[in-house]
Amino acid sequence: MNHWIIAPVVLPALLAPVIAYVMRHDIKLARYASVAGVVALAAISLGLLAIVADGDTHVYYLGDWPAPFGIVLVLDRLSAMMVLLTSVLALIVLWHAIATEWDNRGRHFHALFQFQLMGVCGAFLTGDAFNLFVFFEVLLIASYGLMIHGGGKVRLKAGLQYVVMNLAGSTLFLFALGALYASTGTLNLADLAVKVRELPVEEAAILRVSAVLLLMVFAIKAALFPVQFWLPATYANAPAPVAALFAIMTKVGAYAIIRFYTLVFGPDVAAVDGLIGSWVMPAAVITLAVGAIGVLGARRLMPMLSFAVVGSMGTLLLAVAAFTPEAIGAGLYYLLHSTFAAAALFLLADLVVTRRGSDALSAQPPIYQNGLFAAFFFAGAIGVTGMPPLSGFLGKLLVLDGVRDMPWMATAWAAILIGSLVTIVGFARAGSVVFWKGTAFADPEAEEPEGAAPIGVNALTGVSLSLAALALLAVFAGPVMGYLEQTSAQLFDVSAYVEAVLGQNGEDLK
Repeated sequence: MNHWIIAPVVLPALLAPVIAYVMRHDIKLARYASVAGVVALAAISLGLLAIVADGDTHVYYLGDWPAPFGIVLVLDRLSAMMVLLTSVLALIVLWHAIATEWDNRGRHFHALFQFQLMGVCGAFLTGDAFNLFVFFEVLLIASYGLMIHGGGKVRLKAGLQYVVMNLAGSTLFLFALGALYASTGTLNLADLAVKVRELPVEEAAILRVSAVLLLMVFAIKAALFPVQFWLPATYANAPAPVAALFAIMTKVGAYAIIRFYTLVFGPDVAAVDGLIGSWVMPAAVITLAVGAIGVLGARRLMPMLSFAVVGSMGTLLLAVAAFTPEAIGAGLYYLLHSTFAAAALFLLADLVVTRRGSDALSAQPPIYQNGLFAAFFFAGAIGVTGMPPLSGFLGKLLVLDGVRDMPWMATAWAAILIGSLVTIVGFARAGSVVFWKGTAFADPEAEEPEGAAPIGVNALTGVSLSLAALALLAVFAGPVMGYLEQTSAQLFDVSAYVEAVLGQNGEDLK
């Protein structure tokens, strides 16, 4: 076994309590430890990506107990990519939080940050449905602490709504796991893949119930209609660096849908044939529409960005709804793009709102370095709305191409194209109000506001790196898509996954 597979879970799990109990009164020491941990996590993630270059599925058996009796972590191309994405995003967000001193506005930011990374990485690596539930709960606890970081009545209210919604999801998750175990006698994903395919259709009623319940749970995490309503309030009222980190949270839900409904409830499973795709597609279309309309109608900057995240999840899940290797590959490219695009805009919004004193989309005197912020907002808007030359344009083209053979192709194309147009109008309106109309209040002969100072390079680094990631995804779209096509093909090779985890039992699926 390769012990590096468990490192992305163990490293933050060990570092978090040390920061919480040993370094809680020394913010500088906590910062050094947290940064060192995230840098180490990024380095380990790169190593894991190199490990899966051979195309094999690698398994870690905790306690050396054989599957399906023991706990397993599974490393393949998809999980390695998601762990690397998490570590890169975490490094960007952590840099911004330290540069703007957001981390010093409340206790235990860095400890909660590490617990959050533990939950996210664990969710991507686990090969067991119950341990996915466990890591979801770690995510919930840590994200709630980060959500209310810095305090405030509005933040506490939004945090309560977030917790209630996710606790309801956790309850449904337990019901789904109970139904799944009752019908198959296992919760190991590889073993489930075998047992589900052996189950006669006439005896699969409970299995179908569990498949639908799991979809509802993952839909909550992915902000899929009709359970997307928690996201705008949560993201809009969370500290901006935390909202940027939460960009990966919705991707955990999307990842779970992709993993479960290609591996366990795949297209070849007669008991749930066509069930999931028929639910995901209309929900994704409505989610995209809700996001676009929300962007257009928003009267505050942070809710507008939150609705943009909702819309991006609709586009991503339209690709997922096709459940073909080509569409899943396109969806994964859009997943990478949308994560960095959302992070860039939330981090930029933090800098803008701090200087304006409000996130209201109303004309106010221009802030110091107004042109610089306008340029960054323009670049971020290009990315999130899917305009050339950044990766959003390529991502949407790939999604459109990936669903072109679906019977609902016209509906998907109309939703994506019209949604993109509405989102462009919304961002253009917001940008003009915040960065252009305010110049009418400006006195060209007036001196700079008292106390105004150029923003530091450190504070701009997080935004710059996120936008640079969008440019790099566009420039290296060919190699990235080559990797993602291999990833998608591996997802649909169920027998290889099962054989890697269970050994010769995987032969039954060949």
